[in-house]
Amino acid sequence: MQMIWAETALLPSGWARDVRVAVDGAGRIAAVSEGVEAPADAVRVPMLLPAPVNVHSHAFQRAMAGLTERRGPDPRDSFWTWRQLMFRFLDRLTPEHIEAITAFVQMEMLEAGYACNAEFHYLHHQPGGVPYDNLAELSERVVAASDQSGIGLCLLPVLYQYGGCDGRDLGPGQIRFGNDFERYLRLREEAGAALKASDATLGAAPHSLRAVGQDDLKRFAAQFAEGPIHMHLAEQRAEVTEVADAWGARPVEWALENMALDARWCLIHCTQMQPQETEALARSAAVAGLCPITESSLGDGIFDGIRWAEAGGAMAVGSDSNIRIALSEELRTLDYSQRLRDGSRAAFASAEKSTGRRLYDAILAGGAQAAQRDSGALETGQWADMLALDTGSKHLWGREGDTALDAWIFAGDDRLVREVWSAGRHMVTGGQHRRRAEIVAAYKQTIDALKDAL
Repeated sequence: MQMIWAETALLPSGWARDVRVAVDGAGRIAAVSEGVEAPADAVRVPMLLPAPVNVHSHAFQRAMAGLTERRGPDPRDSFWTWRQLMFRFLDRLTPEHIEAITAFVQMEMLEAGYACNAEFHYLHHQPGGVPYDNLAELSERVVAASDQSGIGLCLLPVLYQYGGCDGRDLGPGQIRFGNDFERYLRLREEAGAALKASDATLGAAPHSLRAVGQDDLKRFAAQFAEGPIHMHLAEQRAEVTEVADAWGARPVEWALENMALDARWCLIHCTQMQPQETEALARSAAVAGLCPITESSLGDGIFDGIRWAEAGGAMAVGSDSNIRIALSEELRTLDYSQRLRDGSRAAFASAEKSTGRRLYDAILAGGAQAAQRDSGALETGQWADMLALDTGSKHLWGREGDTALDAWIFAGDDRLVREVWSAGRHMVTGGQHRRRAEIVAAYKQTIDALKDAL
């Protein structure tokens, strides 16, 4: 039994002092007590919070970070030209590269405060599209990376069939993603068999409306009766136009009408929605999986977060392209985007909760829902997904409660995250991952091998 004692902790009932959390050998919270002295053998921390899920990641793209900030041949450089560079890059990746990159990005996620990685995994085959002898080779590499990093894993094998809504063949780069539905079912089953950690979960993911056929999209919820389902939706203006022209409805309209959306779904980005679409999708109980740093980087647009929240919508955050792994910055960017669009301040604050508290509560609940993970609260029976902040920092000095959360998100950064547990695994201590040296060394070797890829 592990013991963690905190001067202050965020419990479901609110902030509490002198809190002892007992964690059993399986990694779940066995008991939470308030107003108690610290046990002699306890890990003592100043401020303890539940740690959230990173709901959307393409791990391999971490190795591209900082390499796509020059204009391509087209002066109207956009998501679509960035995507061509990404395709060229991934043609160089081997299974060994992917495992090293994934372990590195998961290490960074843990150091930022995330306890679980929902990996939207669509890179399945060899360059040229030929499957590996082991169909789930690359999924198994993601699993191996999570075993090394110690992060919780929600593995989301992705179905990717077509190059567009017209059913055209996959092009260069994309060909490594491709499966028909039957082969996808086999791949997903084999990927699931590789999951050994007791807290790991298996989901399913149609990539997007433009990459999966209508009939298969309609059958997804029934085909996968259990587990989370994630999908990109309404991500880019060009995508909205393509779907509307080909299928006679905008993406959100078509999905709501045809795909049995409910609380099992996490819909990624949703940055190109009309007001009535935002409200209707929020009422579906699906989680909006927001990636504000990547959405800013790629010019996706601004999610209508205030309208979504007012309609009772659930939300979570993810690092997507992994250009930066920065939990507090995702929340700050989300809120600042609303302020810039609307000319407001403290956009998400309510009469009861500060901006940071309302956002943090939302992503804890939304992330747990999106990954179907027993987490998001410091209470008995939940996975011990926890992070500790350094209240001795100049950014948090003299701050407590919701004000300390606000100071972390809006005045500090993730260097304030000092300790992190994932399902009871104490993977970050003193701000650094326990296996940082070996993970970084393998990542550097991979970057040396890929340095000429772009």
